[in-house]
Amino acid sequence: MEQELTGTIKALLAEYKRAVDELIAVIKPLTREELLVIKDDKTTNENCWSVQTILTHVVYAGYGYTNFIENHIGDKKERRPKKFFENAADYIAELNGMFDYCKSFFIGHQRIELEEYDPSKKMLMHWGQVYDVEQLVEHAIVHVLKHRGQIQKFVADTASPIITL
Repeated sequence: MEQELTGTIKALLAEYKRAVDELIAVIKPLTREELLVIKDDKTTNENCWSVQTILTHVVYAGYGYTNFIENHIGDKKERRPKKFFENAADYIAELNGMFDYCKSFFIGHQRIELEEYDPSKKMLMHWGQVYDVEQLVEHAIVHVLKHRGQIQKFVADTASPIITL
């Protein structure tokens, strides 16, 4: 039987799930073409060219955030590779899987210290930021929200596509 989460982690995961569900609601009706069309050919960030590249990045990063925490506590985990899909249903399954992976980690590590005040015990991210567990989960939530807004902007932009794949 699954253990019930409580306290801060329960609240954080509820918000994370809400963010994921809101993103899913945005992408669910999208066609293959809407996923694949290049909407920003000026950015140098390959994760932000199309809805497809954004979703691949969100899923990859979401699993990565949990992996950072796992590795930080000594559970050495390999980062899963990026996976590209051509339909919303596969991305929905991946987003739900990403969230479930995170939730499962916390169910198995309910006594993990969420807040850390000693900077030497925090996690240094590859982009230079330093987080404790709570801050990294908060970052994961905002990451989904940020890219949901970006996708909404892409979808609302009904101008001719820049490049269709």
